[in-house]
Amino acid sequence: MSTSYVHDFTEGDRGMADLLGGKGANLAEMVRMGLPVPPGFTITTEACRVYLATGAPPADLEKEVAAHLERLERGAGRRLGQADRPLLVSVRSGARHSMPGMMETILDIGLNDRSVLGLGLTPDTERFAWDSYRRLVQMFGSTVMGADPAVFAEALTDLKAELRAADDTALDTCDLIRLTETYKDLVREHTGEPFPQDPAEQLHRAVLAVFASWNGERARLYRRRERIPDGPGTAVTVQTMVFGNLGPDSGSGVAFTRDPATGRPGVYGDYLPDAQGEDVVAGIRDTVPLERLASLDPRSFARLRGCMDRLEAHYRDLCDIEFTIERGTLWMLQTRVGKRTPGAAFTIAAQLADEGTITEDEALGRVGGDALAQLMFPAFADAPADPLARGIPASPGAAVGAVVVDSAEAVRRAERGEKTVLFRPETTPDDLAGMVAAAAVVTARGGKTSHAAVVARGMGRACVCGADGITVDLVHRRVLTPDRVVEEGTVVSVDGSTGAVHLGAVPTRESTVTRALEAGTAARGADPAAHAALTLLRHADDVSRLEVRANADTPEDAARARRFGARGIGLCRTEHMLLGERRPLVEAMILASGAEERAAALAALLPRQRADFTGILEAMDGLPVTVRLLDPPLHEFLPDLTGLSVALARDECRGERPDPRRRELLAAVARLHEENPMLGLRGVRLGITVPGLVAMQVRAVAEAAVARLRAGGDPRPEIMVPLVGAVEEFRLVREEVRRTLEDVAAETGIAVRCPIGTMIELPRAALTAGAIAADADFFSFGTNDLTQTTWGFSRDDVEASFLPVYLDRGVLRDSPFETLDTEGVGRLVETAVREGRATRPGLPVGVCGEHGGDPRSVHFFHSAGVDYVSCSPFRVPVARLEAGRAAVLGPGRPGGG
Repeated sequence: MSTSYVHDFTEGDRGMADLLGGKGANLAEMVRMGLPVPPGFTITTEACRVYLATGAPPADLEKEVAAHLERLERGAGRRLGQADRPLLVSVRSGARHSMPGMMETILDIGLNDRSVLGLGLTPDTERFAWDSYRRLVQMFGSTVMGADPAVFAEALTDLKAELRAADDTALDTCDLIRLTETYKDLVREHTGEPFPQDPAEQLHRAVLAVFASWNGERARLYRRRERIPDGPGTAVTVQTMVFGNLGPDSGSGVAFTRDPATGRPGVYGDYLPDAQGEDVVAGIRDTVPLERLASLDPRSFARLRGCMDRLEAHYRDLCDIEFTIERGTLWMLQTRVGKRTPGAAFTIAAQLADEGTITEDEALGRVGGDALAQLMFPAFADAPADPLARGIPASPGAAVGAVVVDSAEAVRRAERGEKTVLFRPETTPDDLAGMVAAAAVVTARGGKTSHAAVVARGMGRACVCGADGITVDLVHRRVLTPDRVVEEGTVVSVDGSTGAVHLGAVPTRESTVTRALEAGTAARGADPAAHAALTLLRHADDVSRLEVRANADTPEDAARARRFGARGIGLCRTEHMLLGERRPLVEAMILASGAEERAAALAALLPRQRADFTGILEAMDGLPVTVRLLDPPLHEFLPDLTGLSVALARDECRGERPDPRRRELLAAVARLHEENPMLGLRGVRLGITVPGLVAMQVRAVAEAAVARLRAGGDPRPEIMVPLVGAVEEFRLVREEVRRTLEDVAAETGIAVRCPIGTMIELPRAALTAGAIAADADFFSFGTNDLTQTTWGFSRDDVEASFLPVYLDRGVLRDSPFETLDTEGVGRLVETAVREGRATRPGLPVGVCGEHGGDPRSVHFFHSAGVDYVSCSPFRVPVARLEAGRAAVLGPGRPGGG
């Protein structure tokens, strides 16, 4: 049986969107509902895919289109482009996923030098006919024939200026005839061929142009941004033209069944009398609020309201509607489930559930973590159009502060109560204090998963990475852009949602949703979006299987994570506790010449680590706190090798006696230098090779737990060993952990129950998970390092070099550091879960990489059987929401939204 590439509007329904595209399927659905839809037919996405694959349409497509056009002509009693009262059609794109404005539309197909006269036979239609013809020449000339749209716009502007016409409606018939002839001359001049007079040729070429627009630059960019697949192609709808530009009793508009900005019920939209639909979208004339239609044309307004009510009841959602009124007759040209702001998405979903229109599960399925994240961060109320610099929007939010170029200055100014923006070439763990003190972070290098980005997101700081064209001049303490010098102390505004950096203070508005999530309450009337977010989050908690924990390293972060709904800490990074004023103690441990000096340095660190853990265990009382033993290479706690070498050389050149301490540090840095430190002496390898390090950290945890037990608390610490590749490594460290716990129990008389588990962050660990599970009390996937070691990628290096090319060329659909690579890294996760639980049934399994807060990754972890995900405190509500959505949407349904 041969494939049918063309379907009449009477032959489909909204369930056929894959074949007919969203527009064609919804037009067919409105026909089934009995709404007033101009007749037409849809050319399927299958035909588009053939064209994109071969460069030519299917062999039988032209014959099928001709047959459906003939049927359309019989129904109308007119032929396409006939000399008197011609039938005209529109040709529009309509993909499965809505891509508004990204592909092509051509109106008034069928007009030519003869049929325009037949369309304008009477004095009251003559102007309308030439207005329609000039539109066709302009649209066809640019969209189909490739002329620059600017030349048509310039011709229209010149004519209006010559005639001193305020807008297009001031042009009379003679003016429009003259403009049409100018347009035709421009087509010939810029394309080398005349505007085609054959209506059949116009239709054929218009259809192919819509097919080709699927791969246009703006369409591809939109699909990448919205994560729409490239494969499906677009359908094409061919529809009988109805005209809103026939005079004051005609017009076109766009209507929404609820406010897409706030979610409030009511009549929302725009109407433009005496205009075609493209005029409404293009904004070439000022529209009037849709409510004005009630006075301009009460009968049509009443019919429109009836259609709107029926469509929302039928689709059970906000509907976006395009309509035209032709001499008092209403025609419905399109409907779709309308796009909306994040706040409106939550408000509408909760409203529809309250009304009983949809279930709570359906409401949860209609919102997403990406939308919730946008609601949580502050935003600028009205940002300037021309920013100082623009980079990668790495962490959402809006912040204003004085420029500082090092962490020490950020801390000093913060102590004086000043807000700052920390500019760095790139950040390192040593910049943590400055990042904590600053209101925002801007780096000249790096991407969305660089150190600056990951840490900023965890702290809720606005962050822009890879700011184009800026240089951070650390010597003269200033920031340079291609056309400006910004001295330290200059006030700037950072928009982490758009990647823009503005000079001066731009006003911000605080997120009421964040306040509500922390407080656990919001007034429905005063803040519908916040109330809806809380309502849907509570339902997500009720239905989810996955628990959500937090990555937190301070009591303050732990307390905030708990207010955001975290059910414990899945990753407490001890290295963050060893920077700042404690760094000299770590240096002393590294530089120790013998066991006695090393023991003294560790003894000095012990009470400080104990105090850290005591505060964190108190903040998370009654909930698990997973403490990761020291993970990064030791050289990160020492000064930079190049900087030390240069400083010593400078001293020698000046004839000064070199600082012995500096020489000692240089020798240590040189000794610890590694070509690839992220795969060198770190993680479990440190615990095995640095005597006393594991014991000090475990003792600090155990003594903190004892202190909390004596205070009447319920501490639940867990010890996690990082970067294990072989079970033998884990056994060595586990034994030292066990002995230390026993020592503390003997000394205090209080035994601390403390599970001992490991991070799975190397492919070998995942592949030998069955053996490791025999000794491990739990697994936690460190998906950041597991991604690096599986792909052979250095995260910061690939983001600065070829990752953008890979994304642009389609090698990767997403950065694997943002959304988990389910085909590669995901298979390792599934293998480790399966084999670990085969050895130890009921083995607790978590995820503590940043993927734990990524909406689509959460859905994968749910399906993989993971017990919990752990993420930065600010992403806890996002992960909670997606955990619930994963439970109600089931497998194969992605997260996000």
